Amino acid sequence: MNYAVTIGIPVYNVEKYIRQTMDSALAQTFQDIEFLVLDDCGTDGSMDIICEYQQTHPRGKDIHIVRQSKNGGIGRARNRIIDEAQGEYLYFIDADDTIASNTIELLFENAKKYDADIVYGSYERIEDFDGTTKKTLFQYPDLRFLEENEFADKVFSQYGFLQANVWNYLLKRDIYIKNGLRFKNVNYWEDFCITINLPIYIHRAVLLSDITYFYFCRYGSLSNFEKRSHIGKKEIQKVIGAMEEVKLSYDRVQSKPYFYKWLYKVMMTHFYMVCSILGNEEIIAPAFTKREIRDVMKSPLSFAETIKLNRRLVENLFLYLLGVLPPSVSVCIMKMVGKLKGLI
Repeated sequence: MNYAVTIGIPVYNVEKYIRQTMDSALAQTFQDIEFLVLDDCGTDGSMDIICEYQQTHPRGKDIHIVRQSKNGGIGRARNRIIDEAQGEYLYFIDADDTIASNTIELLFENAKKYDADIVYGSYERIEDFDGTTKKTLFQYPDLRFLEENEFADKVFSQYGFLQANVWNYLLKRDIYIKNGLRFKNVNYWEDFCITINLPIYIHRAVLLSDITYFYFCRYGSLSNFEKRSHIGKKEIQKVIGAMEEVKLSYDRVQSKPYFYKWLYKVMMTHFYMVCSILGNEEIIAPAFTKREIRDVMKSPLSFAETIKLNRRLVENLFLYLLGVLPPSVSVCIMKMVGKLKGLI
């Protein structure tokens, strides 16, 4: 059976939150939805709850469960959802978040109206730490990008313009398939490897100011280093390795008119990673050496290639130098700049 939309939900040890996630997904006003749940071999009762919904909910026949042979992590879980989805469009929800009841209807209507490859909704971040709840809106202006390279040029022109998460956008599933877009097997910033290059393959895009997603941040979340008491070095190294693959894929975009913007954004993301390492040195074990930190900033371009960039030459040259200066000098500069920017 084919569907207009697949909602993909990776599930691993979320027994405490999965009911609210499923309730919000199943309450969608849009009818033609496959609810694809990826069982990543957790150890709690999460999947028992999913099976209950499958058997008792009026939309239970559209709940499909795919089981991994063993726990593979969020990256592999999302890749399996991409492979198994029956929808023309794919929409991810994390299994401890919720969506508005009209989310899919709103995004799908805009996708069809503008023949868009992708439609983004806005979202609310809800932090729940130490009994205190803080809510922050991340709201786009209502925008449409309908010409070739228009969307990518805008995304790479402004660092924080686009959400860095894979949830809360409706995307034609074929975009993933035809371009070989795959998630990396990491637990932190795993979205980066997809979202940084996704705009390259998007011809028409729509951004909506409507709040369609509710993102909950709690203790234990892998995306909140500042709320953790210990970070293993290997965990961060896996992320850096995935980021390195993105950096070395520059040949995919080198011919584009916005390449210098793409390079700057990619290298700035690496700089933010360095600042995250430097800002959390006390809880990372074993410690990173200065050389290892410096090497995160190695550019995929040579010096000769860098100085040929027609725009943002100063910024890209500065980032290039951070990767070739003596480690102690490079780290000192990055600490100083990071503190000035409030990143450390």
